[in-house]
Amino acid sequence: MPDPDDRPETDGSTPTVPTTAATTAATAGDLAVAPLDVDGVGAVLVGTIAWTVGLVVCLLLRDRLAADGHAWWTWVCLAAALMGLPGLWFVRRRRRVYAAAKAAPNA
Repeated sequence: MPDPDDRPETDGSTPTVPTTAATTAATAGDLAVAPLDVDGVGAVLVGTIAWTVGLVVCLLLRDRLAADGHAWWTWVCLAAALMGLPGLWFVRRRRRVYAAAKAAPNA
């Protein structure tokens, strides 16, 4: 157990936290993370595929879902898969625009 007399002197206004090698290494500058250069195409594509697979499963099980009162799941999957299509168009278009801007000489 540490000796209470070994604590640093303070004026009592702020509590002191003992510093160790682990706490001094984790400063604000060390915690900065560079942003990923992600265009979103993969995420939207995976989401659209997942909702489409869910739609197929719901269509295969539509009688059971209807009997259990969950027929609306089919419509949710259909809506999400259809919304993914313009989303996919948008992120692919955005990726092309960013690539063109990066390739263009600075004005």
